[in-house]
Amino acid sequence: MTPTQILIALVSYFLILIAISWVTAKNNDHNSFYTGNRKSPWFLVAFGMIGASLSGVTFLSVPGWVASSHFGYLQTVMGYMVGYIIIAQILIPIYYRQNLTSIYTYLENRFGENSYKTGAAYFILSRIIGASFRLFLVAGVLHTFIFEPFGIPFWGAVAITIVLIFLYTSKSGIKTVVYTDTLQTTFLITAVILTLIFIINDLDWSFEDAFGHLIQDPNTQIFHWDGNGSNVFWKQFLGGVFIALAMTGLDQDMMQKNLSINSIKNAQKNIYIQMGLFIIVNIIFLSLGALLYTYVDLKALNFEGKSDELFSFVAMQHASPMVSIAFIIGLVAAAYSSADSALTALTTSFCIDFLEFERSKPTNIKTRRLVHIGFALILFITILIFNAINNEAVIKELFRAAGFTYGPLLGLFSFGILTKNKINDKYVIIITLLSILLTGIYFYGMPVIVQGFEAGFELIIINGFFTYILLHFNSYLLSKKS
Repeated sequence: MTPTQILIALVSYFLILIAISWVTAKNNDHNSFYTGNRKSPWFLVAFGMIGASLSGVTFLSVPGWVASSHFGYLQTVMGYMVGYIIIAQILIPIYYRQNLTSIYTYLENRFGENSYKTGAAYFILSRIIGASFRLFLVAGVLHTFIFEPFGIPFWGAVAITIVLIFLYTSKSGIKTVVYTDTLQTTFLITAVILTLIFIINDLDWSFEDAFGHLIQDPNTQIFHWDGNGSNVFWKQFLGGVFIALAMTGLDQDMMQKNLSINSIKNAQKNIYIQMGLFIIVNIIFLSLGALLYTYVDLKALNFEGKSDELFSFVAMQHASPMVSIAFIIGLVAAAYSSADSALTALTTSFCIDFLEFERSKPTNIKTRRLVHIGFALILFITILIFNAINNEAVIKELFRAAGFTYGPLLGLFSFGILTKNKINDKYVIIITLLSILLTGIYFYGMPVIVQGFEAGFELIIINGFFTYILLHFNSYLLSKKS
């Protein structure tokens, strides 16, 4: 595939996104941006959230993980299922009964303004770093295969990417995102399926042959019971439970789509349908990874890159033109389905939680658009900073640090829901910073104490636990003082 052909395909794809934005912008009002007027079809939300959950990082990395952790990621996915059930049965009813637009308003109702602002600030920080990291990786691939041959520098590729996202989300926000995410999930899954079909056909296999190979392949081992590594079952499963709770149930980005549905019952249906789809899609991704490694071995291809470059290596350099186009559009779809909702959620959180639109005063459309532009610029600058650092280890540490900030949210919401205790609200920011510090000590200290130990998905549990315990201590001191 030539860069020009790929560019034409991408332009066509983005014209479809702009058309969806234009259609959904009809008859909208200020509530359309935040809640979609509570009229989003639940089945579209469920399907679209798959794309939002599977970012560009996941699209590239999950197939590559098969070599090191086999199908062990399914242990985490099993944990997600438990987390989703808790979200559907506990969190969704709380959000709907309190008629929340920003889910962090719950913290104000439960504890006070400092807790509320702290929770919203952690979300904004996490989403800025997380969304920038995901777009940074995708922008690098797009720059290499499309923009660089035309002489466009990296910053130009990033600017084009951010502007396109801004254009189709600026008017109707979540009302548009629900439909564009559905389209993007379709392209994402299509790219994976077309690659699978290409591999099977090019190896002269039938689908029965491919299935039989997967059954016999040692890379398809799911359960890992022994050792202290990050892929051992208890870390993966329990981590999955609490990652789902924190990064879906306590995340404005993910919950904003659920809150755009018209009733608790339909929002719960959305979560349960998403559960089933999420299992199927991840099995497909992992199966692709196992077959990609088999394909490289049987074809004696000289692959010397990193594991998360395997998919692009086969799709862009050895597959058919149709697969190459599908891969690029699928990659863009995976990145944009998380980035567009992130930009919308960041704008919503800042306008509702800090400017207090829709809470104590009506939305100022001009100000909201300026906030939307502001966050687009922040994402642009953050991506350029990542590129300037040019150190993968440092950038991944920054991304990991963003994950640390979900722990305090987990602790705050857990304490609020599981107890009736009051706290001294003014000390919440200190408590959350202490919990992050203690989690950092665990992360860097345990490998020193326990040989072979590798911290994994349990970090969010440790972080939330520290926050929960410190809140209990705060509550005890408050009751003793009273």
